[in-house]
Amino acid sequence: MPLVNDMPVFRRWKRRLRKLRNRIARRAFATRYGRELLIQCVSPRVLTMTADCGDHVMTFSPHDYIGRKIYRKGQFERDHVVRLLAALAEREIALTGALLEVGGNIGTQTLYFALGSAVPHIVTIEADPRNYALLRQNIDQNGLRERITAIACAAGETTGTIDFFQHPDNHGKSSTTRQSPRDRQITVPVRPVMDILSDAGIAAGDVSLIFMDIEGYEPVAARSMIPLLERRTPFYLEFSPVFYGRSEALAFARWLGAFYSRCIVFTETGMTEMALADIPLDEDQFDLLLLPDAL
Repeated sequence: MPLVNDMPVFRRWKRRLRKLRNRIARRAFATRYGRELLIQCVSPRVLTMTADCGDHVMTFSPHDYIGRKIYRKGQFERDHVVRLLAALAEREIALTGALLEVGGNIGTQTLYFALGSAVPHIVTIEADPRNYALLRQNIDQNGLRERITAIACAAGETTGTIDFFQHPDNHGKSSTTRQSPRDRQITVPVRPVMDILSDAGIAAGDVSLIFMDIEGYEPVAARSMIPLLERRTPFYLEFSPVFYGRSEALAFARWLGAFYSRCIVFTETGMTEMALADIPLDEDQFDLLLLPDAL
């Protein structure tokens, strides 16, 4: 009989301990380390998560490098867009026309440009079907469908298909080059940039900025948009000698030199304006903003 009478007391204490445990866990998981621990332990059965990032929401895969960064920090390299916009503003380069983004991924930088600038329209190109599905979702759920056009293909010199390798852990590293033995090979459509823009109703003179990050395929994609380069459209790209090889990096830099002479090199520690001929080809990778000659 005493055991029966003690059961309600036991349940009350059990309930209190559970509430205390939950409060402690919530506080722990609200820290950056706690969020990192939590995201690393998400079940493979959870395919996507959506986070409130302040001025937007972002849906991502919790099993992808970029998605885990977003969950931990609330953003992914947003400071790169901020510093680029500041560099453009300092040089009085106005984004009055469209922004062309080659390599939209899931829409992180796409949204940062839309939210952080007055650019009237963005055309974003993404080859990886996994990323493209999330890109469209992120555009739609942030009410930006009228301002952003998303295209599902790779950018290249010809129209057709191309082999594409999906990185299992970092969807941002998926590319036309196999980087891991575990990469999954698929086939994706490929189209020249100028054809993509034409279908979107955008002429070369309507583009204010090119933003490109496609994991080593930049030289090929750049050759498909020569009319933009002939107009000296400001061109921001991830320049990757580690992917191109030293001789190809030098050849690519010299080819770009037919259109641009000045640039800004961005590193983790800052940015330096210099002649394009002086860029640090001995570095593995850096961000590069090619400037109109008038500047």
